[in-house]
Amino acid sequence: MEGRQAVLELLLAGRRKVREVWVATGDGERGPSEIIALAADLRVPVQEVSRKRLDSEARSEAPQGVLARAAPLQEADLDDLVKRGGRGGPKSVPFLVLVDGVTDPGNLGAILRSVDGAGGTGVVLPRHRAVHITPTAAKAAAGAIEHVPIAVVSGLPTAIERLRKAGIWVVGLDDAARDSLFDLGDAATEPIALVLGAEGSGLSRLVRERCDLLVHIPMRGRLSSLNVSAAAALACYEITRRRP
Repeated sequence: MEGRQAVLELLLAGRRKVREVWVATGDGERGPSEIIALAADLRVPVQEVSRKRLDSEARSEAPQGVLARAAPLQEADLDDLVKRGGRGGPKSVPFLVLVDGVTDPGNLGAILRSVDGAGGTGVVLPRHRAVHITPTAAKAAAGAIEHVPIAVVSGLPTAIERLRKAGIWVVGLDDAARDSLFDLGDAATEPIALVLGAEGSGLSRLVRERCDLLVHIPMRGRLSSLNVSAAAALACYEITRRRP
């Protein structure tokens, strides 16, 4: 885990065992005091190293002078996200986000951050032909991976069928859709799964065919679409705006 916010949330969440934290010091540089103090309270060893050594161990481009070694992130179960409402508990209305074919880790991290901010109850990723949680994705998520349950499934089309049978409304974002995201109406207040496609290719054919509804984001300027992480933020908050 790398990056100040990501490591801070890792320690605060307490969901995974943290073996040690490295902070870059020296040449007038001081480590992040909040992280150092929290690690001490949790009895997590803190090792002070040079910036050069820390950067050589990091697997993202800008670790911000801090990294942590922790137990692997545990995958969520799709059925649990449906039955228990994800992190919202058994009484929460499911609000899931399915990611179809996104391969850029920075985009995945930004999507997770938006899902957390908008109150989403879980994220579903396909096991193949898509990016999973990498150091870059975790850093871009700014700690969201510690709070948003993430299920990995063998294929999204089959997962969508399971969601529909469970009474969850599946809505796909598609630039060519007839209906607008802003016309979702009461559907946004129901158990819902928002499906995001990869930039360029969009939703895969099998995923598109299994959605209950396809909607587009109205574009009033010269460009025809948004970056997938920007589209995710807008769509997630539009759904949140309509929910009780």
